[in-house]
Amino acid sequence: MGKVLESSLWRSSDFGTSYTKLTLQPGVTTVIDNFYICPTNKRKVILVSSSLSDRDQSLFLSADEGATFQKQPIPFFVETLIFHPKEEDKVLAYTKESKLYVSSDLGKKWTLLQERVTKDHVFWSVSGVDADPDLVHVEAQDLGGDFRYVTCAIHNCSEKMLTAPFAGPIDHGSLTVQDDYIFFKATSANRTKYYVSYRRNEFVLMKLPKYALPKDLQIISTDESQVFVAVQEWYQMDTYNLYQSDPRGVRYALVLQDVRSSRQAEESVLIDILEVRGVKGVFLANQKIDGKVMTLITYNKGRDWDYLRPPSMDMNGKPTNCKPPDCHLHLHLRWADNPYVSGTVHTKDTAPGLIMGAGNLGSQLVEYKEEMYITSDCGHTWRQVFEEEHHILYLDHGGVIVAIKDTSIPLKILKFSVDEGLTWSTHNFTSTSVFVDGLLSEPGDETLVMTVFGHISFRSDWELVKVDFRPSFSRQCSEEDYSSWELSNLQGDHCIMGQQRSFRKRKSTSWCIKGRSFTSALTSRVCECRDSDFLCDYGFERSPSSESSTNKCSANFWFNPLSPPDDCALGQTYTSSLGYRKVVSNVCEGGVDMQQSQVQLQCPLTPPRGLQVSIQGEAVAVRPGEDVLFVVRQEQGDVLTTKYQVDLGDGFKAMYVNLTLTGEPIRHRYESPGIYRVSVRAENTAGHDEAVLFVQVNSPLQALYLEVVPVIGLNQEVNLTAVLLPLNPNLTVFYWWIGHSLQPLLSLDNSVTTRFSDTGDVRVTVQAACGNSVLQDSRVLRVLDQFQVMPLQFSKELDAYNPNTPEWREDVGLVVTRLLSKETSVPQELLVTVVKPGLPTLADLYVLLPPPRPTRKRSLSSDKRLAAIQQVLNAQKISFLLQGGVRVLVALRHTGTGAEQLGGGGGYWAVVVLFVIGLFAAGAFILYNFIRKRPGRTVYAQMHNEKEQEMTSPVSHSEDVQGAVQGNHSGVVLSINSREMHSYLVS
Repeated sequence: MGKVLESSLWRSSDFGTSYTKLTLQPGVTTVIDNFYICPTNKRKVILVSSSLSDRDQSLFLSADEGATFQKQPIPFFVETLIFHPKEEDKVLAYTKESKLYVSSDLGKKWTLLQERVTKDHVFWSVSGVDADPDLVHVEAQDLGGDFRYVTCAIHNCSEKMLTAPFAGPIDHGSLTVQDDYIFFKATSANRTKYYVSYRRNEFVLMKLPKYALPKDLQIISTDESQVFVAVQEWYQMDTYNLYQSDPRGVRYALVLQDVRSSRQAEESVLIDILEVRGVKGVFLANQKIDGKVMTLITYNKGRDWDYLRPPSMDMNGKPTNCKPPDCHLHLHLRWADNPYVSGTVHTKDTAPGLIMGAGNLGSQLVEYKEEMYITSDCGHTWRQVFEEEHHILYLDHGGVIVAIKDTSIPLKILKFSVDEGLTWSTHNFTSTSVFVDGLLSEPGDETLVMTVFGHISFRSDWELVKVDFRPSFSRQCSEEDYSSWELSNLQGDHCIMGQQRSFRKRKSTSWCIKGRSFTSALTSRVCECRDSDFLCDYGFERSPSSESSTNKCSANFWFNPLSPPDDCALGQTYTSSLGYRKVVSNVCEGGVDMQQSQVQLQCPLTPPRGLQVSIQGEAVAVRPGEDVLFVVRQEQGDVLTTKYQVDLGDGFKAMYVNLTLTGEPIRHRYESPGIYRVSVRAENTAGHDEAVLFVQVNSPLQALYLEVVPVIGLNQEVNLTAVLLPLNPNLTVFYWWIGHSLQPLLSLDNSVTTRFSDTGDVRVTVQAACGNSVLQDSRVLRVLDQFQVMPLQFSKELDAYNPNTPEWREDVGLVVTRLLSKETSVPQELLVTVVKPGLPTLADLYVLLPPPRPTRKRSLSSDKRLAAIQQVLNAQKISFLLQGGVRVLVALRHTGTGAEQLGGGGGYWAVVVLFVIGLFAAGAFILYNFIRKRPGRTVYAQMHNEKEQEMTSPVSHSEDVQGAVQGNHSGVVLSINSREMHSYLVS
């Protein structure tokens, strides 16, 4: 409900004839957020009010139906209030901070009960089921982030007094307390289990057919000691199957397949099934098969279903030409979003047999057709009353039916009927047309006074119009004004749910008031039991309708009726099902008893089966020194005579009895990292079973660093290494993402090798996963076809300050690059210094080529860059300071050449290289002059993306021989491609 200014809050105590404005605080503008009326004493009302700035909230309390109010400031912001179902002064308040408060004096004083509570999953005790009327059922989040089901009494709800009826965590938003039952679901290892407790007994698994494999489960109803659930099975998308339980809500049998469903806002699910109020056991459902939606009705809680019979004539008296089996009546089973108007089907407890709904005639339900149909004999016969959908309101136990068209245009006419829809009259309820927002009558009281409320325009205030039908009736009804009708199904059978029931209805010729004391039920007579009073038991299914005996129930392939139940202990007895059970709340007596021949069998000594061992919380990876709780479960077999031998893999061995019966976990602690094999062997004289669990014990990952050279040659093999702390060998899985690929490479080794076939920037990402610990690092590599590498070295003093960490190496590389760029005027983006791991401290300088120019392919500036770099390094101009004033000098590392060219030749070029070395050593000066005379020849290391192999003088890179040329020409780096070498040798 939106906020309402005080000026719009009015009160009427005479059925809307007159209204009095409520003044909560004279002279103060008050904003009403919401209001609540006590269900057991309607004189008590609580208004929730906010200040205009929304900085604080107050309650306004009334004990005289809103005639006077008392202001009560509160220290929290109310999300919703929940009155006690029996005691009128007790109220729960759920706040916007997910806290739960309680008041025992109608909101004057509040006590904090619990924090981190789930909205809409707080429940008062159920009368006649919970022993303590002050008990509260709560779904709350614990400090570890799990959600728990807890209970406490409102007068003492401290942490020490909390009770956890279920030991483990439950799924968020799954707790439901309804009548005799409590439901929730719990998911572990991607498997969801549904639990139920009947009349507050221990929680047990809800037993659906073995291969239902539910994706979702919705509670439909829990009245009359039975549970109806809608289950979306593994193969269903927009339909659910309807199941019916035994009285304890444990065993479920299928009653209807493929009931249509739809998703609403906030992921809520609507199932197209409606319980007809007023007559127990009657439901309407929309079944969707092969895209067609058809409406079905049941009179015996889902045991049998039939299509709705179409009327033979329409509202104008013309034939409908709709005849089964090709044509039926279908109804929309939607709830209204507006709580002040009826849904598409309207029924009422005080008007049994009266059903009015919107739908159409045909082979299936049509979404845009919303003709109105009515039945007064609980679906046996139907009549069309309107061609468009109307909002419906029943007055005086259905003695007056009011209908207003569902439309977006303003109205001033309503229609009403006093003979259960046989005839209709019109009434001008206002002289000015209004947009109708809703219809109201006295809640819970069968009066003849109603209120139509709406607005004249979208900017106007509400208009409230009182409509009083009392003057139309001159007297109260007497017994002579009533006739009787008997309930029957569509086959004409009057024995429904084991009894014949008759109801009173007012004669169409009698214009009188039924009044508040009217009761519709007249007589009931118990019938003898027949086959139709029994349905299939758990594990059985009805024979297909094509077979001769459609009432026969046969066991499913996965179910053995002679097998003892899971909780069958040696010395006890169990009953073997014959496939039938009586419909719950069916009261038939004598006659056929399809359960009569059930056999009592002795529970045998059974071997343990389905033995499982797990860590509490479902983890399989723990830390050294951490407490581990092992839980052992056994699905089948005797537990009283079974012994359990436990081996925790680190030398601890023990023998237990009653291990799975008590449910107590085994507490243990592993001190050292490793993988431990935990085994449990359960054995009795009938057999044995074994469960094994591998536990990873490892310390959490602390650091991950991806080490890789930042510049890679085209099609050159490169090593990607993930440096991990701690190492955790054989326990860590590495995930590698290279480029834009979404599919990672997996490895147990911390390094992989790869090649890149295209130039450009490539992002490499690695994740290391060890147990529950996951770290990630990422680098961008540059793949080029031309660049040079110059080996560098540092003063020996640097080794003493080298912590051998990636961050330190990166910082040293950055300072060297910055100093070189400053001294040589080479752009910093063309220089990359990579410091190598380990000692002694060494580095490689990557000299990149500038972007290619369109006018010429080569530039003499490259020669000048290399010469400049070598000159400043040889002149000892590159140095930096360490702590304590220690100066570190950077120099070329003499390993063969001053720079190496990416790529390289093979054995053939090695011979040529040696020859060139000899020539160079014999006459470097001649060679120098020769090169000067050959314009267009370059003197810098280069790489061409050509088929011919290239070589770098004086040795090939593939031979891993590097170093500077000695003597006066130590700064000269020579590169001659294959064509130049051939030209030089033959000239």
